[in-house]
Amino acid sequence: MTTTLYSLAISAEAILDMHSLNNEGGEGNQIQTRMVNIVDKEGRLHSVNAISGDMFKHIQAEHFFRISAGHLPLCAGCSEFNANRISADPAYDAFLSDKKVTDAAGIDRLVQTCALDDVAGNLITAGNRSLPRKSVVEFGWVVALPEASTTDSYFHVKYASERSGEQRKADSAEEARGANLGQAIFHRPASSGVYAIVSTVELARVGFNDITQRYPIDAAQRTARHRALLESILYTFIQPNGAMRSTQHPHMVDFRGVVSLSSQVTPAPTLSPLNASYLVELEQITGQLNRIRPGALALRPFTSLAEFAAIMTDLIEDTSPYALTYPV
Repeated sequence: MTTTLYSLAISAEAILDMHSLNNEGGEGNQIQTRMVNIVDKEGRLHSVNAISGDMFKHIQAEHFFRISAGHLPLCAGCSEFNANRISADPAYDAFLSDKKVTDAAGIDRLVQTCALDDVAGNLITAGNRSLPRKSVVEFGWVVALPEASTTDSYFHVKYASERSGEQRKADSAEEARGANLGQAIFHRPASSGVYAIVSTVELARVGFNDITQRYPIDAAQRTARHRALLESILYTFIQPNGAMRSTQHPHMVDFRGVVSLSSQVTPAPTLSPLNASYLVELEQITGQLNRIRPGALALRPFTSLAEFAAIMTDLIEDTSPYALTYPV
């Protein structure tokens, strides 16, 4: 029997080695890795490597786009993976330019027109409006555990592929005067460590108009988007894209944690693995919340990427989105 899901949350630890997925830019010939300041459970301050939640949101959106192409409706902007998405759709811009069209009608049209804008959210600037569509998916910063992470900078050099004898003599003369010809010296960071991951997915809001509190699409379309969304979440952790992957493809060594599931209006709980007791506390939280709404929550722990893939595949095959119902 198909289970309906109200929400889903992921609390996980990933061991990533020798990656440079997210950087802050460069200074001279030195690329600066992204660092953030965090406070641990004991109140101590740490500076650690991190990967922006924006990066993971973009990864998930790109996977959803590829899954959706040819199967789910996409607006003119999203069909080309334009960063402006539905705001770059001339037909939608013309629709919102009509002053008689309400914001509620604008969200209805968005949800009906584009699955990607529906689940990923957008600040719509078409039709000279500023109309928000809240994302169904949320990613926190992927943050390294202070006691289990390191970042180093590595020397690289790019040599000229070929130089003639005359050119080498000319270059030697220039190099004798202090010039650095025929090569480019630079430094790249690489980080390794255990990273804390938190993410929540409001599955009941797939296809939902937050203004009218109604679904302007049918149940079959909502289920199709629900399954594509879960598939894109799985692929986000199977292939965490980012910067410098051509020569610093990250080593995914381990992935473990828990998927929290809610089948009622109780939010699926999440707790950061920056807290070493997160699994125990999540079990306790789930037990207490199930006292309020019996059977509302379930935890699916996993100890490897393969077990996580099995959990997500089960959810893709055997679940549908919870339907929010409110009185008129």
